[in-house]
Amino acid sequence: MFNLEEELKNLPDSPGVYIMHGSDDEIIYVGKAKILKNRVRQYFHSSRSHSPKVLAMVSNIKYFEYIVTDSEIEALVLECNLIKKHKPKY
Repeated sequence: MFNLEEELKNLPDSPGVYIMHGSDDEIIYVGKAKILKNRVRQYFHSSRSHSPKVLAMVSNIKYFEYIVTDSEIEALVLECNLIKKHKPKY
């Protein structure tokens, strides 16, 4: 079972791509980060600064996964390829 708090604690200080999943395991969002720990945590904390679109997306997240890359450029390329492949809702 996915434990959000535990997963957020285990995020690395590395560049990479994060993949948000909704119900039925569908991919609803793909994003890249220079530092995965900082970027992914932003979605789940201080919601008052989020746009309505981001709030809607976060309410639909059942779990997330991530892929660590060697550089931010590599993360950008991977993000682009994953978006083209999966065509996420958000």
